[in-house]
Amino acid sequence: MAVNKKNKKIVATHYGNGKTHDFELYKRSKLRFTKKTRLDLDLGYKGMEKLHSHVRMPKKKSKYHLLTKNDVAKNKRISKSRVLIEHIIRRVKIFRIVSERYRNRRKRFSLRFNLIAAIYNFELS
Repeated sequence: MAVNKKNKKIVATHYGNGKTHDFELYKRSKLRFTKKTRLDLDLGYKGMEKLHSHVRMPKKKSKYHLLTKNDVAKNKRISKSRVLIEHIIRRVKIFRIVSERYRNRRKRFSLRFNLIAAIYNFELS
């Protein structure tokens, strides 16, 4: 799901069959951003920095390399900007069709998911 942070509207949606990695879904979606667009992503999109220049992702602590104070502060800034996106995901998941297993015809899922996004966008205005 792509969200415009200025007006908090859902811009684009994409989904896959079953459990699919976030970055794999992005590659299949063929959704592209301009070079000036800043992307605030979670660690599910690791590897995105090779495709786009303005990517902000939190840095992960490893067993042998602890995070510096600068890294912790940067992670906090990123998480503060991403909280808006997480709230939008929560609002969309209020519709149980998105949060639970979809048991109907697969063809209609795209229509229903886009309608849910449109309802969310309509509620904002």
